[in-house]
Formats: sequence, structure tokens, C-alpha cells
Amino acid sequence: MQTNLADFIKGTPEGSEAERILGKCVHCGFCTATCPTYQLLGDELDGPRGRIYLIKQVVEGATPTAKTLSHLDRCLTCRNCESTCPSGVEYGKLLDVGRHVIEAQVGRSFKERMQRRLLAKLMTSPAMFGTAYRFGQQLRPLLPPSLKAKVLPAKPAGVRPTRQHARKVLMLEGCVQPAMQPNINNATLRVLDTLGIEAVSPPAAGCCGAVRYHLNEQDAALDDMRRNIDAWWPHLDQGAEAIVINASGCGVTVKEYGYYLRNDPAYAVKAARVSELACDIVELLAPMAATLAERVRRHPLECVAYHPPCTLQHGQRVRGRVEALLQALGLVVMLPADSHLCCGSAGTYSVLQPALSYRLRDNKLAALAQTQPQAIVSANIGCIGHLQSGTATPVMHWIELVDRMLAESASGSS
Repeated sequence: MQTNLADFIKGTPEGSEAERILGKCVHCGFCTATCPTYQLLGDELDGPRGRIYLIKQVVEGATPTAKTLSHLDRCLTCRNCESTCPSGVEYGKLLDVGRHVIEAQVGRSFKERMQRRLLAKLMTSPAMFGTAYRFGQQLRPLLPPSLKAKVLPAKPAGVRPTRQHARKVLMLEGCVQPAMQPNINNATLRVLDTLGIEAVSPPAAGCCGAVRYHLNEQDAALDDMRRNIDAWWPHLDQGAEAIVINASGCGVTVKEYGYYLRNDPAYAVKAARVSELACDIVELLAPMAATLAERVRRHPLECVAYHPPCTLQHGQRVRGRVEALLQALGLVVMLPADSHLCCGSAGTYSVLQPALSYRLRDNKLAALAQTQPQAIVSANIGCIGHLQSGTATPVMHWIELVDRMLAESASGSS
């Protein structure tokens, strides 16, 4: 697709990136068939091809409107279209450019600005979010249904291992996960401990940057990334072999630090190294599936349904590994129909676009229910919380299930 950049963006990094990505698009429309919002709304402008044309028009000098921005806002950034695209169009990166340029020209209402600023502040501060979430759990019976669905009942976190091991990895704790489901991190630590791996979480490391970046606070998000690199770098110098992430939404962002900071001379090389060492927890454990299987003798469940998060299957392109690992441990793992489609969580999407978000959640839960599972497992805290808000079937991180299987096998053999 040929693009003639307008003067305002010509010669800028954003303009060059938009021109590069647009040049790959051949207008085939394959992406439209797998776009969740197009399937719900049936509007070409609420699908990837339509949004690409909107962005192309703006970078060529057309004047955007609030309606233009609304079509981009309704995108989940699930990147399903990238998995489908035969031409390798990096739609997610183009969308970041489009949102940044169009919002700068159109602006937002005071209410929208305050809502987004509050989300960016609250969701990236574990202390603030944790306090608010615990308060919400205490008042949960009194909350209106819309808020009650966002607050899961408190669950025990379990113990954190304290043993030291020669093998060391870094682990990103996450922003909302420690408050919403603290057992996910502790279960991850326990499984790694069983395998003789120590996970270190430097206190200075914080938000991965995803929330702020996708809320268009891009400069602040890049500062988040630089802070994490600074926190991790001494440990990488000392031999930490990987940066392990158990929330796939964070994982896809950390894996792209090298891209985000490619134009920063002080951080470009380090960011590329961090991206190279970043891995989802399943990527670290998959080669050790046989070792785990030897230690699992008792199965707490027989059949589970697996919801692969978009950030894992489309963003990180990690497919099939969670299912294979759980199957190696003796479980029957079922994928729902249309497992490639988004559940509607998508970071802050469930707050900013609740109507679409909950339609997608209900569609996903209906598909999962068809597998008649004893439990639903996933790999991202956002998906887990979103799905659990609409079903009585237990929803958990798959690493929690592995941890439980190891613990019950150990107690059964003692």
C-alpha cells in the first residue's frame, strides 16, 4: 500500500514506522474474518483493514474526528489479525502510532482524560491498587453488580519458598496480580523451587509499561521500561539466565522492549538484550515437562479447559505449549471453539468498553462451557479475573494447577 506522508509527520520516527508498516498491507481482508469487534459490530471501520485505512488517511493529512478515534478505541489490540495476515502487517505497532497521532489532534473530553489518568495511576501502582482492591473485597456484598464483577473473593496466597539455588532467573511480579490473585506468583516460585531454580524480583522493578503505553502515556511508559532495565541489569550481569513472566500481557510488552527503545542510544542495546532473555513461564518449564511428570502422581482434576490469552498466542506467538505441558502431567486439556478469539479483558478494555467486553466474555464462557470442564485455566491475570466474573466454574492460572498437583503428589507419597 503506497503512502504519501503529510508534512507534519514526514521524516519523524512515527511517520517512518507508519509508512513501513502500511507498505506491507495488500488490502486482502483476511484480517477482518478473525477480528472480534468486526464480528460483533459488522462495521468495516471496526476491523483491522478499516482502521488501517483510517490511520493511512490521517498520516496523509486528512483531519480526524472523534468518530475516527472511537473506531481505534474499540480495538482490543488482541493482534489476532497479525496471526492471520499473510503479508506480515504489524498492526499493533501501527495502531500505537495511529492512536498517538489521532488523539493529539482530536483530544478527549475532561471525563475521558480523568478516567484514563486514574486507570494509569491506579493500575500501575501495586500499593494503591492493592489497598483499593482489598477494600473492595471487604465491601463486595454491598457493591453494585458492575463493580462486584471486578472484585474477586480473597484467596489464600500460600507460602513463598526461601531456599537459594545456583540457577537463578528474574521474575516480574506485576502490578495488579499480587492483589487480585497473589497465589499465582507464589505458585510460580514454588514450582521453580521444586526444579532447583530461584526466582529473584528486584524491588526497583515495577510496571512493565503496557498499561500506560496503551493509554497513550507513551513517554511515561518508556520510563517504566527504562526503570525495569536498570533494576534487572545488575542481576543479568551476575548470571540470571532469563526474565520470567507469568502474566502474558506483561510478557508481550517486555519482549518488545528492544522495539520500544530502539531509538534510545542509552538503552537500545540493553533493551534488546532484555527482550531476548524475556520468556513466558511455560517457555522455561516446557523443556522440563518430563521432570515435572516424574513428580506428579496424583491429579486433582481430570479435565480442564484452556483459554489461551491473545497476548500469548498472537502477541508472543507461543502456541500449544501450555496444553502440551499439562497433557504431559496426565490431564485432559480441552480448547474451546474459536479459541483464537479474545475474551474481552484486554487490559483496561473492560473498563473503557464494557458493553463490547462483556459480550465477548459471555461468548467465550459459552464456548468454554461446551467442553464441560472441571476448571478453566489461562495464562494472564486479566483474562482470569474477567472470565471468573461470569462463571461459577473455577478459573485459575495453569501454574497454580501444576503447583497443586506437585503439592498433592508430595503429600500423598510422604
